[in-house]
Amino acid sequence: MKFTKMQGLGNDYVYVNCFQEKIENPSELAKFVSNRNFGVGADGLILIKPTPLADCEMEMYNADGSQGAMCGNGIRCVAKYVYDYGLVKKEVLTVATRSGIKTLHLTVENGKVARVKVNMGSPVLDPDKIPIAAEEKRVLQMPFEVEGKIWKITGVSMGNPHAVTFVEDVRGLDLEKIGPGFEHHVAFPDRVNTEFVRVIDRHTAEMRVWERGSGETLACGTGACAVAVACILNGYTEDRVTVKLLGGDLDIYWDREENLVYMTGPAVTVFDGELFL
Repeated sequence: MKFTKMQGLGNDYVYVNCFQEKIENPSELAKFVSNRNFGVGADGLILIKPTPLADCEMEMYNADGSQGAMCGNGIRCVAKYVYDYGLVKKEVLTVATRSGIKTLHLTVENGKVARVKVNMGSPVLDPDKIPIAAEEKRVLQMPFEVEGKIWKITGVSMGNPHAVTFVEDVRGLDLEKIGPGFEHHVAFPDRVNTEFVRVIDRHTAEMRVWERGSGETLACGTGACAVAVACILNGYTEDRVTVKLLGGDLDIYWDREENLVYMTGPAVTVFDGELFL
């Protein structure tokens, strides 16, 4: 099986061109390739598949084999893959995901994709649709107990569920200890991605993320979008936010009139390889 390893801000996945390859058990393959000691090493597996609905389809799996709905860093790499490897030769393309069809605008330099702007769609704020077990119509700074400590969370779905909590210091947090308490809390029936955020100024925030099924990662595109939306809803920033992640920066813009969130960031090919399974 031929594959390509790619990364967006260090959020790395193994990508398989399913225009050419056939994968029988993607969940088990995801667990194998994600292992950083005995596999390729990645945050998960992304299959690039043909579909009549869009230019291609993205099917993603987390490191634990669970299937995800959407990955902001992953979809930028999908766009780079299909353009750079000649599957689609246009600078505006569509990708089908479990959370809908996304439109992507490519910045091409020297014949290769360098940056990608993604229309991530509208943020979902209804707790029932995120989903979060809550009586409020919106979860904004809702007190929330994890491991005996009270946190305040803002709930947002960007195709997958996010709980955003604002803290004074993101770097000193022990996410290995804190993260699982959020992910597996009974208030999140589908589990949850949790973003720990410090607002720097009206245009900038920094974050760390604990992703369901993968643990802490260097970056999460949907998480950065959720962070920007949460910052704006709580009055902390303007509508354009630079979100600083461990792996680098993403530019997020929430067009309030269209109610659409746009994410812009890099996509990088690491290497091509072949697995003999």
